[in-house]
Amino acid sequence: MPFIHHRVSAYLVPEEMFTQCTFNMPAVRYRDATYFPLQGGEAWVFAYGVIIFWGAEDVERTLLLQQLNLSGALLNTEHQEHFHFEITEGGLKIQHDMIHLGDSEPLLRLSISHAIAQSLKLNEYEQQAQTTISQYAYLPRALAQTGKINLSRSALAKIRGHLFSTKSDIFLHYGLLDTPEFFWEYPEYEYAYSAAARYLDISSRVGLLSNKLDVIHELFEMLADDLNHKHSSFLEWIIILLIAFEIATFGAEELKAIFM
Repeated sequence: MPFIHHRVSAYLVPEEMFTQCTFNMPAVRYRDATYFPLQGGEAWVFAYGVIIFWGAEDVERTLLLQQLNLSGALLNTEHQEHFHFEITEGGLKIQHDMIHLGDSEPLLRLSISHAIAQSLKLNEYEQQAQTTISQYAYLPRALAQTGKINLSRSALAKIRGHLFSTKSDIFLHYGLLDTPEFFWEYPEYEYAYSAAARYLDISSRVGLLSNKLDVIHELFEMLADDLNHKHSSFLEWIIILLIAFEIATFGAEELKAIFM
């Protein structure tokens, strides 16, 4: 395929926008990736909300987004990555954001696109984790200084649910640690995915993100245990007071019966 230029551009599609995406045009499906041929390049759309263009002009990108019922504003999204590529003799090599392809096979580009798409999706989760850390960084300090926190049980439950949802998406839904199922059918291209994943440092980034989420989760588990203990103590005092009231009432009735 003749490319208009040699640039690779990847864009993250927000989940709420991607659910409205429509595929009413010729395309080829490879498991969780869909291939769209363009006049001066190609596009790969991944099921978890990432679009990667190889050698397509801005006009073609915008047109494809419109055909997919997506906004052209995605080209200005915060989460995007760009590389250059060239087709040269020899094996695959990736360095300094330049992808040297050994041949012009579309499936070779798809294999590399899998790693780029995972990396871009991972960027989103890294930012979410950092935002959560920054948002609740005051809690350990407050706990150390005052011995208490100003969060209700329901607020803590919501935060813990959000953290679990994020980690579930990473490790269960999107499988950022797993080799894509595409390579079950095309194992001869897995080397290209592995090379790109190593270059993008996906495995160690996922591990670091997991550790961050674990630390945050442990903090909220500790806070939840503390609140549960306080709630249990409160209930115990209520029970004690009710028993004391019952005893006092019974004693008063007994005394009343004696003196009457």
